[in-house]
Amino acid sequence: MKPIDVVLPCLDEAAALPAVLAALPAGYRALVVDNGSSDGSPEVAARHGATVIAEPRRGYGAAVHAGLEFSTAEIVCVIDADGSLDPRVLPVLAGFVDRGEADLAVGRRVPTSAKAWPWHARAGNAVIAGLLRRRGLPVHDIAPVRAARRADLLALGVADRAFGYPLELLLKAAGAGWRVREVDVAYRPRTAGTKSKVSGSLRGTLRAARDMAGVLR
Repeated sequence: MKPIDVVLPCLDEAAALPAVLAALPAGYRALVVDNGSSDGSPEVAARHGATVIAEPRRGYGAAVHAGLEFSTAEIVCVIDADGSLDPRVLPVLAGFVDRGEADLAVGRRVPTSAKAWPWHARAGNAVIAGLLRRRGLPVHDIAPVRAARRADLLALGVADRAFGYPLELLLKAAGAGWRVREVDVAYRPRTAGTKSKVSGSLRGTLRAARDMAGVLR
Protein backbone atom coordinates (compact mmCIF):
# COMPACT_ATOMS: atom_id res chain seq x y z
CA MET A 1 0.00 0.00 0.00
CA LYS A 2 1.12 3.56 -0.71
CA PRO A 3 2.22 5.84 2.17
CA ILE A 4 -0.75 7.13 4.16
CA ASP A 5 -1.11 10.32 6.17
CA VAL A 6 -2.76 10.26 9.59
CA VAL A 7 -4.28 13.49 10.87
CA LEU A 8 -4.35 13.73 14.67
CA PRO A 9 -6.24 16.77 15.97
CA CYS A 10 -4.53 17.74 19.21
CA LEU A 11 -5.35 19.95 22.16
CA ASP A 12 -3.32 19.24 25.31
CA GLU A 13 -2.54 15.58 24.64
CA ALA A 14 1.12 15.51 25.70
CA ALA A 15 0.54 12.55 28.03
CA ALA A 16 -1.03 10.40 25.33
CA LEU A 17 1.00 11.29 22.24
CA PRO A 18 4.11 9.12 22.80
CA ALA A 19 2.14 5.86 22.94
CA VAL A 20 -0.26 6.87 20.17
CA LEU A 21 2.55 7.82 17.79
CA ALA A 22 4.55 4.70 18.64
CA ALA A 23 1.54 2.54 17.74
CA LEU A 24 1.17 3.95 14.21
CA PRO A 25 1.86 1.23 11.61
CA ALA A 26 4.85 1.49 9.31
CA GLY A 27 4.16 3.71 6.31
CA TYR A 28 1.64 5.87 8.20
CA ARG A 29 2.89 9.47 8.59
CA ALA A 30 1.65 11.33 11.66
CA LEU A 31 0.37 14.87 11.09
CA VAL A 32 -0.32 16.27 14.55
CA VAL A 33 -2.43 19.41 14.23
CA ASP A 34 -1.94 21.46 17.37
CA ASN A 35 -5.03 23.47 18.20
CA GLY A 36 -3.53 25.76 20.85
CA SER A 37 -2.09 23.36 23.41
CA SER A 38 -0.54 24.73 26.60
CA ASP A 39 1.03 21.46 27.83
CA GLY A 40 3.90 21.13 25.35
CA SER A 41 2.05 18.80 22.98
CA PRO A 42 3.74 20.17 19.83
CA GLU A 43 7.21 19.57 21.26
CA VAL A 44 6.29 16.06 22.42
CA ALA A 45 4.85 15.24 19.00
CA ALA A 46 7.95 16.50 17.20
CA ARG A 47 10.27 14.52 19.50
CA HIS A 48 8.36 11.36 18.62
CA GLY A 49 8.68 11.84 14.88
CA ALA A 50 5.42 13.57 13.97
CA THR A 51 5.03 16.47 11.59
CA VAL A 52 3.43 19.28 13.60
CA ILE A 53 0.98 21.72 12.06
CA ALA A 54 -0.25 24.76 13.99
CA GLU A 55 -3.93 25.62 13.63
CA PRO A 56 -4.74 28.68 15.79
CA ARG A 57 -8.46 28.60 15.03
CA ARG A 58 -10.00 26.49 17.78
CA GLY A 59 -12.26 23.62 16.82
CA TYR A 60 -12.09 19.95 15.93
CA GLY A 61 -13.15 20.60 12.35
CA ALA A 62 -10.59 23.38 11.96
CA ALA A 63 -7.81 21.05 13.08
CA VAL A 64 -8.93 18.19 10.83
CA HIS A 65 -9.25 20.47 7.81
CA ALA A 66 -5.80 21.97 8.39
CA GLY A 67 -4.30 18.49 8.47
CA LEU A 68 -6.19 17.47 5.36
CA GLU A 69 -4.96 20.51 3.46
CA PHE A 70 -1.36 19.85 4.54
CA SER A 71 -1.50 16.17 3.62
CA THR A 72 0.02 14.93 0.37
CA ALA A 73 -1.00 11.26 0.53
CA GLU A 74 -3.69 9.76 -1.66
CA ILE A 75 -5.42 8.17 1.34
CA VAL A 76 -5.80 10.03 4.62
CA CYS A 77 -6.87 8.71 8.02
CA VAL A 78 -8.12 10.72 11.00
CA ILE A 79 -7.85 9.50 14.59
CA ASP A 80 -7.98 11.12 18.02
CA ALA A 81 -4.68 11.76 19.81
CA ASP A 82 -5.91 10.88 23.31
CA GLY A 83 -5.13 7.16 23.32
CA SER A 84 -8.76 6.03 23.32
CA LEU A 85 -8.49 4.41 19.89
CA ASP A 86 -5.80 1.97 18.76
CA PRO A 87 -3.97 3.22 15.63
CA ARG A 88 -3.44 -0.40 14.59
CA VAL A 89 -7.01 -0.35 13.24
CA LEU A 90 -5.99 2.15 10.55
CA PRO A 91 -4.74 -0.42 7.99
CA VAL A 92 -8.11 -2.16 8.20
CA LEU A 93 -9.97 1.04 7.37
CA ALA A 94 -7.48 2.25 4.77
CA GLY A 95 -7.50 -1.18 3.15
CA PHE A 96 -11.20 -0.95 2.29
CA VAL A 97 -10.56 2.39 0.57
CA ASP A 98 -7.37 1.27 -1.17
CA ARG A 99 -9.06 -1.85 -2.59
CA GLY A 100 -12.00 0.17 -3.86
CA GLU A 101 -14.44 -1.54 -1.48
CA ALA A 102 -15.50 1.71 0.19
CA ASP A 103 -15.27 5.44 -0.38
CA LEU A 104 -15.25 6.05 3.37
CA ALA A 105 -14.31 3.55 6.06
CA VAL A 106 -15.24 4.46 9.63
CA GLY A 107 -14.99 3.03 13.12
CA ARG A 108 -17.86 2.10 15.42
CA ARG A 109 -16.78 2.46 19.04
CA VAL A 110 -17.14 -0.57 21.29
CA PRO A 111 -16.27 0.54 24.86
CA THR A 112 -13.88 -1.70 26.77
CA SER A 113 -15.25 -0.42 30.09
CA ALA A 114 -17.94 1.86 31.49
CA LYS A 115 -15.27 4.52 32.06
CA ALA A 116 -14.44 4.68 28.37
CA TRP A 117 -17.77 6.15 27.28
CA PRO A 118 -19.98 8.04 29.79
CA TRP A 119 -23.73 7.56 29.55
CA HIS A 120 -24.46 11.10 28.37
CA ALA A 121 -22.06 10.83 25.45
CA ARG A 122 -23.30 7.36 24.49
CA ALA A 123 -26.93 8.49 24.58
CA GLY A 124 -26.26 11.52 22.41
CA ASN A 125 -24.32 9.44 19.92
CA ALA A 126 -27.16 6.91 19.67
CA VAL A 127 -29.66 9.64 18.81
CA ILE A 128 -27.44 11.14 16.12
CA ALA A 129 -26.61 7.73 14.63
CA GLY A 130 -30.30 6.87 14.50
CA LEU A 131 -31.00 10.03 12.54
CA LEU A 132 -28.21 9.15 10.12
CA ARG A 133 -29.64 5.69 9.51
CA ARG A 134 -33.03 7.24 8.80
CA ARG A 135 -31.29 9.22 6.09
CA GLY A 136 -29.99 6.01 4.55
CA LEU A 137 -26.48 5.89 6.01
CA PRO A 138 -25.69 2.46 7.54
CA VAL A 139 -23.71 3.64 10.57
CA HIS A 140 -24.04 3.37 14.36
CA ASP A 141 -21.47 6.00 15.30
CA ILE A 142 -20.26 9.38 14.05
CA ALA A 143 -16.97 8.24 12.53
CA PRO A 144 -14.52 8.88 15.41
CA VAL A 145 -11.80 7.27 13.26
CA ARG A 146 -11.96 7.15 9.49
CA ALA A 147 -10.15 6.76 6.18
CA ALA A 148 -10.88 8.12 2.71
CA ARG A 149 -9.13 9.56 -0.32
CA ARG A 150 -7.85 13.06 0.30
CA ALA A 151 -9.16 14.47 -2.99
CA ASP A 152 -12.63 13.07 -2.32
CA LEU A 153 -12.72 14.54 1.18
CA LEU A 154 -11.75 17.99 -0.04
CA ALA A 155 -14.29 17.80 -2.85
CA LEU A 156 -17.10 17.21 -0.34
CA GLY A 157 -16.62 20.74 0.92
CA VAL A 158 -17.28 20.10 4.61
CA ALA A 159 -17.68 23.56 6.12
CA ASP A 160 -18.13 22.96 9.86
CA ARG A 161 -15.02 23.79 11.88
CA ALA A 162 -16.25 22.66 15.29
CA PHE A 163 -17.60 19.37 16.66
CA GLY A 164 -20.18 19.13 13.89
CA TYR A 165 -17.47 18.25 11.36
CA PRO A 166 -17.83 14.41 11.49
CA LEU A 167 -21.61 14.62 11.20
CA GLU A 168 -21.48 16.98 8.23
CA LEU A 169 -18.92 14.70 6.61
CA LEU A 170 -21.25 11.71 6.93
CA LEU A 171 -24.28 13.64 5.69
CA LYS A 172 -22.41 14.93 2.64
CA ALA A 173 -20.96 11.50 1.97
CA ALA A 174 -24.47 10.06 1.98
CA GLY A 175 -25.69 12.83 -0.31
CA ALA A 176 -22.84 12.09 -2.73
CA GLY A 177 -23.72 8.39 -2.82
CA TRP A 178 -20.51 7.25 -1.14
CA ARG A 179 -20.13 3.63 -0.12
CA VAL A 180 -19.54 3.69 3.64
CA ARG A 181 -18.06 0.73 5.51
CA GLU A 182 -18.28 0.61 9.31
CA VAL A 183 -15.96 -1.51 11.46
CA ASP A 184 -16.09 -2.19 15.20
CA VAL A 185 -13.15 -0.61 17.04
CA ALA A 186 -12.21 -0.95 20.71
CA TYR A 187 -12.83 2.26 22.65
CA ARG A 188 -10.58 2.53 25.68
CA PRO A 189 -10.35 4.97 28.58
CA ARG A 190 -8.15 7.88 27.61
CA THR A 191 -4.54 8.04 28.68
CA ALA A 192 -4.17 9.25 32.27
CA GLY A 193 -3.81 13.00 32.36
CA THR A 194 -6.04 13.61 29.34
CA LYS A 195 -9.70 14.49 29.19
CA SER A 196 -12.11 14.31 26.29
CA LYS A 197 -13.26 17.68 25.01
CA VAL A 198 -16.64 16.09 24.21
CA SER A 199 -17.52 13.11 26.39
CA GLY A 200 -15.32 14.07 29.34
CA SER A 201 -18.10 16.22 30.78
CA LEU A 202 -21.80 16.82 30.38
CA ARG A 203 -20.97 20.37 29.32
CA GLY A 204 -18.67 19.12 26.58
CA THR A 205 -21.31 16.71 25.33
CA LEU A 206 -23.92 19.46 25.23
CA ARG A 207 -21.53 21.72 23.31
CA ALA A 208 -20.94 18.98 20.74
CA ALA A 209 -24.68 18.32 20.52
CA ARG A 210 -25.23 22.02 19.81
CA ASP A 211 -22.71 21.96 16.98
CA MET A 212 -24.22 18.79 15.50
CA ALA A 213 -27.75 20.13 15.78
CA GLY A 214 -26.62 23.12 13.74
CA VAL A 215 -25.36 20.76 11.04
CA LEU A 216 -28.63 18.80 10.99
CA ARG A 217 -30.60 22.03 10.58
